[in-house]
Amino acid sequence: MNVILVSSRLAKSRSITLGGWQVLFLLLLFSWLVWVAAFALQYTLVRFAPEGLSDGVRTLLSKIQSEEQQKQQSYVHNSLDAMAARVGQMQAQMQRLDALGARLAKLTGMKPEEFRFDEPPAQGGPLITIPAQEMSVNGLEQQLNRLTQAVNDRGDKLLALETMLLQNQLSHKLLPSIKPVVEGFYSSNFGWRPDPFTGKNAMHEGVDFMVNAGTPILASAGGVVAYADLHPQYGNMVEVDHGNDIVTRYAHASRLLVKVGQVVRRGEKVAEVGSTGRSTGNHLHFEVRYKGIAQNPVRFLQKTAG
Repeated sequence: MNVILVSSRLAKSRSITLGGWQVLFLLLLFSWLVWVAAFALQYTLVRFAPEGLSDGVRTLLSKIQSEEQQKQQSYVHNSLDAMAARVGQMQAQMQRLDALGARLAKLTGMKPEEFRFDEPPAQGGPLITIPAQEMSVNGLEQQLNRLTQAVNDRGDKLLALETMLLQNQLSHKLLPSIKPVVEGFYSSNFGWRPDPFTGKNAMHEGVDFMVNAGTPILASAGGVVAYADLHPQYGNMVEVDHGNDIVTRYAHASRLLVKVGQVVRRGEKVAEVGSTGRSTGNHLHFEVRYKGIAQNPVRFLQKTAG
């Protein structure tokens, strides 16, 4: 690089030739001087402001500082509002979880005093302190997000557990589990026996309860009435479908009290004892069938007659 110097004091102009390293050195020197000047200006503003500044500069700095503070306050305020809303949502979720926990405790047969979901758990122990760590707004928001996800996950799992418990409870209610008559005794059990009319060995596909005429016949489990009419063998008979291929039959009734398609509950009166059809006297013939095959009803009943 050639630099030509021209001055009125000099008789002639002078030319200075600069190499690449010299030019680079001058650029670095210029940059350093600019940085020193900026640092000196900043130091002066910090050290001597606002006394050494003009009113215009002080006003500008005050405005910039005020705007920055407003931005920070607005950010903090908005963050607090968002976190307060999240806390409110989590409180509502906790109330739902408390109610769900109480229902689950009831379904599993737990005593109410064992789990008090409306009270904080009892806690205690020795005091062990650790150095406190400062929590930023972003850090607190991240923790709230993780906690919200954990609460939602626990809620989904508890709801799935409640569904399973309800299904098990419903399945239990749909199994023939109570005696179809309150009183009475077995006059004939399930299995092979001499036929009362022919005397030949024949299969008895149910159990007979010997009771008085007019005794209420109760549904052994909940279900839908599939048959309620006169049968040539069973006489007046009610057949209840309990789902899962399980059916119960109540035969030789004197009077039917339900109709086909009617939904009955466990223990609901469906007929009255009589001696219709192929019968030698007043009694109830009770059957339990699974996939059309007769089963021993005694295995299903919670209480058996003496």
